[in-house]
Amino acid sequence: MADPMRIRAQMAGDKATVRVLMSHEMETGLRKAADGKLIPAWYIQDVTAKLNGKQVLSAQWGPSVSKNPFLQFSVKGAKAGDKIAVTWKDNKGESRTDEATVS
Repeated sequence: MADPMRIRAQMAGDKATVRVLMSHEMETGLRKAADGKLIPAWYIQDVTAKLNGKQVLSAQWGPSVSKNPFLQFSVKGAKAGDKIAVTWKDNKGESRTDEATVS
């Protein structure tokens, strides 16, 4: 299982700015190891974010996204104390969900 995501959600006017740092190796499948063999592809495919259980973001990623990706987005209608949950799923079937409180 991957390390927890770092999620910060802060109010700015009438919307919350959400910043997410994900811990993932994100291999493209094109890089070679020291022995000359290809390192298998391993990357995040789907990212979703929910505000109090209601989906507010859905993204499909591919192998071109960098290692330990950073994601930032804004959510209108959020209030201090609301819960933001971010989930990712990768091409090997692994997934991770972490949650933060809007401040």
